[in-house]
Amino acid sequence: MVKAGILGATGYTARELIHILLRHEHAEIVALTTRQEGDVHVSEVHPQFAGRLDLVLEPLKSDEIIARCDCVFSCLPHAASAERVKPLVDAGIRVVDLSADYRLQEVGTYTHWYREEHPDPERVGAVAYGLPELFFDEIAASQIVANPGCNPTAPILALAPLLKARCIQPADVIVDAKCGVSGAGRSPKLTTHFPECNENVVAYNVGHHRHTPEFNQVLQKVSGANVDVLFIPHLVPMDRGILTTTYATACDPISEEQVLGILREFYRDRPFVRVVDNLPTTKQTLASNYCDLTARVIGERVVLIGSIDNLWKGASAAAVQNFNVMYGFEETTGLCD
Repeated sequence: MVKAGILGATGYTARELIHILLRHEHAEIVALTTRQEGDVHVSEVHPQFAGRLDLVLEPLKSDEIIARCDCVFSCLPHAASAERVKPLVDAGIRVVDLSADYRLQEVGTYTHWYREEHPDPERVGAVAYGLPELFFDEIAASQIVANPGCNPTAPILALAPLLKARCIQPADVIVDAKCGVSGAGRSPKLTTHFPECNENVVAYNVGHHRHTPEFNQVLQKVSGANVDVLFIPHLVPMDRGILTTTYATACDPISEEQVLGILREFYRDRPFVRVVDNLPTTKQTLASNYCDLTARVIGERVVLIGSIDNLWKGASAAAVQNFNVMYGFEETTGLCD
């Protein structure tokens, strides 16, 4: 049994992690941390766990976490996460980091996009990117894994097989995302206040969203080409889910059946990517670790539509999938009914 801790256990991703790990046959939750002073029972923060988990959220020091845990899931914000994770990894604890701290390959890129000095610069560029569908072997051999961002997950999974097959052009790729409000986190903000976001759709961070370099970096690694993604996210008035529409240009004439065939063959043995004929919806993937993908070809344009649950495949369930791969468990453990 792997003794697991969750750093920053007050938010939505931590809540979903607890839910998944409670039914995981190889994991025992032994520590929940908070950056706030004082101890508070988990049922006061997440009432759905009353009678199911008897732990308090504690402001634990690194040596206390090391003494209790074999593996840690970090749900802390960027910069705060790497600062806490560094001594744990140094001590041999395995880590799945749900922040952005280890996703990018260069310290300068991180500093430019996140406006922070990196707390653990020596590890930047040496951490496996946590998409088992693309980087299974790297994840399996890693002590620390960088969980992907929720917005890049479906478009990267859609684009990677087609870029590898050299059937779409790597330049002028457009990703349009519609994201549920939980993607903004649990902390109150004006933009996610109910009267602001209800019955409203808003584009945000147009042209300068922090996930942009993540798209380009991962797809370049997969394809060997210089990929250029224009990413435009939108906040939509639903609790959870992401629907992405990705536009690419075909290198040569290609049919819809051929595109779907490439995707189906690429993900034939991958349990959590479903290539479907219908147009995916966010309800199809609600509270699941599935990514549903389809394609349409319109003239020279290849249109790829993907759906995930931002809190599951976009965060917590993906983290457990990575945990399973790191420990050699069946990849679907705790993630399928």
